[in-house]
Amino acid sequence: MNKENIVRHSLDEIRKKIVTGEDRTDWDRVAAQTDEDILAAMRDDPDWAEFMNIDWSKATIVFPLPKKAVSIRLDEDVIDFFKQSGKGYQTRINAVLRHFMSEQKNKKNG
Repeated sequence: MNKENIVRHSLDEIRKKIVTGEDRTDWDRVAAQTDEDILAAMRDDPDWAEFMNIDWSKATIVFPLPKKAVSIRLDEDVIDFFKQSGKGYQTRINAVLRHFMSEQKNKKNG
């Protein structure tokens, strides 16, 4: 995707476009789609291919919380592992730690 074609809108701007009919989404077509139609469209979408076989049943919505800057010493291979998958490696490390924290809480409560 060319960065020159990316357009950003605030939620208020999007809501205004929907109310005034300026959005380009065919909402009648969207509403008419069945689960099977959506699944077929996902299977045909190459950007979705790697996510088709993931079990999303245990997924949770995560809202970003304010972060606190800390200094932590990690093994070099741990940092390399997270960095090799690209930008956002600190966020991924945080997600792993959050999952571990959640599992430990579940063990204590369960």
